[in-house]
Amino acid sequence: MNNHVIHAFFVGRALAQAINEQVEEALTNALSELGKFDAEQRERLRQFTQEVMERAEREAEAAVAGRTTTAIVPHGSQPLDLQVTIDELRAEVARLRAELQRYRSSSV
Repeated sequence: MNNHVIHAFFVGRALAQAINEQVEEALTNALSELGKFDAEQRERLRQFTQEVMERAEREAEAAVAGRTTTAIVPHGSQPLDLQVTIDELRAEVARLRAELQRYRSSSV
């Protein structure tokens, strides 16, 4: 009986060591994969940020040069100078204010 107990002890010990090694290997692999995933996501985020910044710089340069990539221009028309457009809008606002004052003074 003593032999069986000693044999069972060593079998249990060997089993515990083998399980411990398997768990350690699985945990190491999982942490390694997690590290790879984290590094890949950081790289993707860096590339995305770089792409956004490059687009913003291109659009800012285009705006400074007087041409915007987001302007909607009717087909067949030439884009006007920005200052001319602003002046026309100010004149229209002034005409509308004058008309509004005439309306208000006639209804009083």
